[in-house]
Amino acid sequence: MVTTTAQINYEVKDLELATQGTQRIEWAAREMPVLRQIRQRFSKERPLAGIRIAACCHITTETANLAITLKAGGADSLLIASNPLSTQDDVAAALVRDHGIPVFALRGEDTATYLKHVNIALDHRPQVIVDDGSDVVATLIKQRSGQISELIGTTEETTTGIVRLKAMLAAGVLTFPAVAVNDAETKHFFDNRYGTGQSTLDGIIRATNILLAGKNIVVAGYGWCGKGTAQRARGMGANVIVTEINPVAAIEAVMDGFRVMPMTEAAKIGDIFITVTGNKHVIRREHFVTMKDGAIVCNSGHFDIEIDLVALSELSSEKRSVRPFTQEYVLEGKSIIVLGEGRLINLAAAEGHPASVMDMSFANQALAVEYLVKNKGKLTPAIYNIPVEIDREIARLKLEAMAIYIDELTPEQIHYMGSWDEGTE
Repeated sequence: MVTTTAQINYEVKDLELATQGTQRIEWAAREMPVLRQIRQRFSKERPLAGIRIAACCHITTETANLAITLKAGGADSLLIASNPLSTQDDVAAALVRDHGIPVFALRGEDTATYLKHVNIALDHRPQVIVDDGSDVVATLIKQRSGQISELIGTTEETTTGIVRLKAMLAAGVLTFPAVAVNDAETKHFFDNRYGTGQSTLDGIIRATNILLAGKNIVVAGYGWCGKGTAQRARGMGANVIVTEINPVAAIEAVMDGFRVMPMTEAAKIGDIFITVTGNKHVIRREHFVTMKDGAIVCNSGHFDIEIDLVALSELSSEKRSVRPFTQEYVLEGKSIIVLGEGRLINLAAAEGHPASVMDMSFANQALAVEYLVKNKGKLTPAIYNIPVEIDREIARLKLEAMAIYIDELTPEQIHYMGSWDEGTE
């Protein structure tokens, strides 16, 4: 039920959890020095003063630090959850109680509640949408197009969301600027690779408590998330198999030392399957039929559609919970284990990416919002990358916080790199 306290509407599990949430938010902040420096500047300059922002994100300690930073910049923000199993209820409570930020997020919320929250976010009449999967943007376009004229633009956090934005642009329905935060070098090179790689295995281990060494782990998709997952699994002693549809990515996986084969073949020998493609039904009926008894299936892509759970249910005579976030589907002569209901296992069973890597991702988000506001009315409808100078500044600040320093070009080198007439003499 939506509750009002001190003129703030919100829907969280229990405000009594806020003290614990505040402690965890502060702990994450220790590992987010770049975002802290941005927050300090925002507090002085107030570049987002009065701007209404609707953010659809995983409600975690790291996201909380982003929300606090946007508020420091003067924004009038409202948060909803982008995934029903990623919400940390104590964090949601702390944002409401301690920071006066309206949050509509409940761990385990059903689809109807999620859709209600999407509409509450749009009721906020946002001028900027911070999206994670582009559901809020899609709902705005399909159901509430009358509000589009109020929108300055949107920022998108995920590969999946950018794919959707590109489809919107191709269809002619994206009539406002969008910033592809996911495509920033200081985002996908680190968040997708190191963050997803570590947190995915963390979620699997927490849900199952199994030994990964010696297991055949099948990673579906060899984008940056797949690369990180495959590398971390190998580091834990697993035998890693990669499945791909992109021949270039497949060659890269081979050159990186992984076995590559179609899912139809991998299904027969895999012990653990991890999907990280962003596509639909990557593991489906014909794969379940040939899997070995006790095969474990999970997803670390954005939506819960990569594993065809409808087909698995149709093949099964029984489904039962055997551990938290762990369900056993009983088929004829065998069982298949699904983790986290097919949703993001790193957030369902674990705590998502470490704060130190989200520091750069959310620094990009904060600066992308500032970029849209500063360029209001100047950007045509298109999908924009984070400006290179912003990307490089985030990297510089991160290195500085780590007490790591690098070389600078000499005047002679700068001249040489900018000339064409110098060469071998």
